[in-house]
Amino acid sequence: MNIEHTGACLCGSVRFKTYGPLREVVACHCSQCRKQTGLYYAATNVALGNITIEGEEAITWYRASSFARRGFCRTCGSALFWVADNAEEISIMAGLFDRPSDLKLAYHIYCADKGDFYEITDDLPQYRQGRPGLLTAGPSD
Repeated sequence: MNIEHTGACLCGSVRFKTYGPLREVVACHCSQCRKQTGLYYAATNVALGNITIEGEEAITWYRASSFARRGFCRTCGSALFWVADNAEEISIMAGLFDRPSDLKLAYHIYCADKGDFYEITDDLPQYRQGRPGLLTAGPSD
């Protein structure tokens, strides 16, 4: 079965299509993600070879840590991607996908760094820092 998903930034300057399965959605509450999005970063992953992007000229890349960068739309400011140097996968903000996305939130990371103005009230697993096996930058890098 061919699995395809499409999505775009707020203004539509950046559009993408993914092919194949997507990772479950991870909610990252670290200070970097909160400052970029205003709340927390909810993202899925796909192999770099399984995404096509239209409007790449509208993406600005910001080196957010010593080993990763974040992409956002330079027209509307939408947070788009997170990718580690030499990575084989790219994280994509879950809210960018067209509906139905069939995405499911699986767990929360960096909960010790979450904002003090909200509570995590679902029953999903919560990790104080990152989850073992999941590449992240974390709040201090």
